[in-house]
Amino acid sequence: MSQERDTQSETSCGFVAVLGAPNAGKSTLVNDLVGTKVSIVSPKVQTTRTIVRGIALQNQSQIVFVDTPGIFEGAKRRLERAMVTVAWTGADDADAILLVVDGARSLEDNTKAILTSLAKRQETRKTPVMLVVNKVDVAKKENLLELTTWLNEAVDFTETFMVSALSGDGTDHILDILTDVMPKGPWLFPEDDVSDMPQRLLAAEITREKLFLSLRQELPYDCMVDTDSWKEFQDGSARIDQTVYVTRDSQKPIVLGKGGKGIKSVGEQARKELEELLGRRLHLFLHVKVEPKWRERRAHFSAWGLDFDA
Repeated sequence: MSQERDTQSETSCGFVAVLGAPNAGKSTLVNDLVGTKVSIVSPKVQTTRTIVRGIALQNQSQIVFVDTPGIFEGAKRRLERAMVTVAWTGADDADAILLVVDGARSLEDNTKAILTSLAKRQETRKTPVMLVVNKVDVAKKENLLELTTWLNEAVDFTETFMVSALSGDGTDHILDILTDVMPKGPWLFPEDDVSDMPQRLLAAEITREKLFLSLRQELPYDCMVDTDSWKEFQDGSARIDQTVYVTRDSQKPIVLGKGGKGIKSVGEQARKELEELLGRRLHLFLHVKVEPKWRERRAHFSAWGLDFDA
């Protein structure tokens, strides 16, 4: 431990909730701020289903970013309601909030609803709320000023950042500002930790990401990956068995691919990324199962940190 951290008064630590509509770039931003991948990313909306915590160190401050599921209007299914609920819970428990808005798109109803809710929360809470306008590298410059002006009129943001989370442009300043607002106190996680996500859940999420990226529009949002077993070997490697759940019989051959080539490719991609992230040799085995009501299993919600009764 460095001499700079010898006394508790010299350190700070806090939680930062990252909110936004689906596909605003929240997970990409968190991965950039942490400096490594802690949250999966895909073009599909609602890719993030649970609270993902990524841990960044800036000077003597430990900043815990809480990547939340995208908030959207009209959540009807149990899973959707649970995702929206956990996102707002993360915001209510945070020491600071980052609202991520896609600067390359027109302001949508989901974002407007988030702004309304944030404005109401500001009436009773003193939590600093900061605006992150993302994707400015592909946005029309003439629209950005108008957008940021409108957003700042809707909510009393303490800071406004113009960034490209994908390239990392402008994101360093976010860390500098957040360092100043984190509560004084000891660090809550070991210095080398970048996330508190269990390895079994991380492995399942990485495989789910590869499914989305490989199959794109062929695979509906309704799929899930569960890590059934994780067996350690004396040579430091591990065997991971996972089940990919789909809701209909017609979806199973889509995931398997011709002669099983599709699922084999997904498994290879997931294994390689997990080996890089965990720094060890892994043996990954995937199985596909049809379960129409997987979204109604309470155990899945518990594993994701979601409230089944939300």
